Amino acid sequence: MKEGAFRSVDFRNDRVVILDQTRLPREETYLEFSTWQEVARAISEMKVRGAPAIGLAAAFGVVLAAKDTLDPRAEVRRALEGLSRTRPTAVNLFRALARMEQVALAVDETSLYPALLKEAWAMVQEQTEADRRIGELGAELIPSGAKVLTHCNAGGLATYALGTALGIIKTAHRQGKGVFVWVDETRPLLQGARLTAWELQKEGIPYAIICDGMAGHLMSRREVDAVVVGADRIAANGDTANKIGTYTLAVLADRHRVPFYVAAPLSTMDPATGSGEHIPIEEREPSEVLSFMGVEMAPAGSQAFNPAFDVTPAELIAAIVTEAGVIRPPLDKGIEQIFKGEVI
Repeated sequence: MKEGAFRSVDFRNDRVVILDQTRLPREETYLEFSTWQEVARAISEMKVRGAPAIGLAAAFGVVLAAKDTLDPRAEVRRALEGLSRTRPTAVNLFRALARMEQVALAVDETSLYPALLKEAWAMVQEQTEADRRIGELGAELIPSGAKVLTHCNAGGLATYALGTALGIIKTAHRQGKGVFVWVDETRPLLQGARLTAWELQKEGIPYAIICDGMAGHLMSRREVDAVVVGADRIAANGDTANKIGTYTLAVLADRHRVPFYVAAPLSTMDPATGSGEHIPIEEREPSEVLSFMGVEMAPAGSQAFNPAFDVTPAELIAAIVTEAGVIRPPLDKGIEQIFKGEVI
């Protein structure tokens, strides 16, 4: 598939356009929204997901708030507040909203809509370039013929174009490295089986879907050469929050001496959060565990616990791949260097 054949989020004809990820892979359906409240609902319901894509969707949602309202500045304030409550773990959301707020405060009301729209598109361009650089830098870590395991979805569906962790795999494939991908199902919403497999199939990359609990077995048989995952927030010390189940993979990878790589843009890093214990972990509805696509999977009256993310300690991470360079241990020093603008 050529890059650009699908977009997780877009802005056309004064509407936010989102590829409904809850319907994939059965239907490739695009939804159009004309209000920021609709965008907020789509983020909460994971019709759009992935930390960078959430940030872009929220930015375009703020743009909608500035259009065709009696008091656009007040509506923008309401949008900033409402969108900030949708997904607590993904720091990209808050970074995007902070940038939109700065623009809103710097221009007069007549310039509000075009200024906000320009800033949202600037974020898109930055993410596109970040994906490209992460892909190139990360592909250098992937040997020819490697069997790579990935969790959840960190492809174009989660960003805008190429993706982060999956962008590395796509780039390695395009370089002719002959990679093979083990795709964790990623319970309970199966973002791996539904979304990552969909992207890999479009790209023509060979893969096999496995249950989350099979990863250790494959590693013990030396069937995994590297683990590559994305991130929703990276703390100052290098602790990383990602889809639930990532920490388990990191522990298994450490036990079997398999390199564990994290791929994420700088917008996912949160130097204001010292360590993973301070990262807010979103808890979602128990129904996501107890049922799937409307079908009850557990006895009536069952309870469930549904944290959407877990935290991988920095000491289990071999490297973090960013558009500014590959950060190797000690991760906290590398993160500090990046935010000082130093070359790593």
